[in-house]
Amino acid sequence: MAFSKRVAIVMGSKSDFDIIEKAVSVLDSFGAEHEIHILSAHRTPDEVAEFAKDAVGNNFGVIIAAAGKSAALPGAIAAYTTLPVIGLPIKSSFLDGLDSLLSMTQMPAGIPVATVGTNAAENAALLAVQIIAVADAKARVALEKYKVSMRKKVLSDNESIK
Repeated sequence: MAFSKRVAIVMGSKSDFDIIEKAVSVLDSFGAEHEIHILSAHRTPDEVAEFAKDAVGNNFGVIIAAAGKSAALPGAIAAYTTLPVIGLPIKSSFLDGLDSLLSMTQMPAGIPVATVGTNAAENAALLAVQIIAVADAKARVALEKYKVSMRKKVLSDNESIK
């Protein structure tokens, strides 16, 4: 079930892949096409700019950008594209990931980055599907089915403890 737009996932370092795999799993469960890149806002700034500028033409509808520490990657991408950018803060060895989270939420006016919780790759992927669903009926139907299945599971769990 391919959607009209693809999801780009960009991570600042290969060490982030263990977290990114959770987003990939969610996107796969919805049948959302995606592409993964490793790009650094500081070490490959030209490539980040080129990727972001070309994202619309490459049929992406949303970009998930994962980064730790200074977490500049989502903002750098957002500066070069009109697509929605979802910041995924990665827990680092500093401040338990709080530095990454705060960095992503403090973007200057005009450069928004939607930010999910630290290491919350599943929510980043779900938000990406929700963004695509605004203009894609297949994505919207898939999300409706997902919400129904979540409800059924909670109700079943509730019944199982009575």
